[in-house]
Amino acid sequence: MSHRRLRATLAAGAAGLVFAAAIPAQAQWIVFDPQNYVQNVLTAARELQQINNQIQQIENQTTSLINQARNLASLPYSLVSTITSQIQRTEQLIAQAQRIAYSVASINQAFTTSYGAINLNLSEQQMIAQAQQRWQNSVAGLQDALKMQATVVGNISTSRTTVTSLGASSQSATGALQAAQVNNQLLVQISQQLADLIALESANGRAQALVAAAKATDQNQSSAEFTNFLNYGAGYQPGSAEMFH
Repeated sequence: MSHRRLRATLAAGAAGLVFAAAIPAQAQWIVFDPQNYVQNVLTAARELQQINNQIQQIENQTTSLINQARNLASLPYSLVSTITSQIQRTEQLIAQAQRIAYSVASINQAFTTSYGAINLNLSEQQMIAQAQQRWQNSVAGLQDALKMQATVVGNISTSRTTVTSLGASSQSATGALQAAQVNNQLLVQISQQLADLIALESANGRAQALVAAAKATDQNQSSAEFTNFLNYGAGYQPGSAEMFH
């Protein structure tokens, strides 16, 4: 071995002795326990898994709360007032029925005074007045039916817009409450349309009934007047007459 290599080896050995002397006695020997290390790693892994589980539970609870909030969210608007106003217009037309109202008492009164049996003890002017009144009732009924038809036809455009809006709301509903509210408003819309159909049918039936009642009463009156004319007095009776005295 050369002197240079020997010197380097001795120097390294001396440095190692100095480093060992500088370390405290209790730290000079480091013992690695593999079993303890594995146990510590497993404990840390279990704690990490518990933390992940807690995070997942919090996320699930948050999602559930968001879904509940969506289910409880109501529609931003309501078309019930629009549909109700259509029904109110129909009701107003029914209440504004001319001359003979949609009332059993009113109908009974009209048939007692103007329709049905003919009172032949009335004067000719009184009979003409009754016939005129029946004609006016028929014309008023026909006019009411036409106004009802115009109102129902006018409601078609509004109903179409309402159904279109509700259909779009149904497609974009975010929760059960909004879907239920859309269905409820659609049911109200259907009820309004049914109410219009019932009112229209009632107005048409009322007009036709008034025309038919007036026609039947006029025929009865004509027949009674003709019979009364044929039975007027005893008629001509021949007898003797003296022309010159």
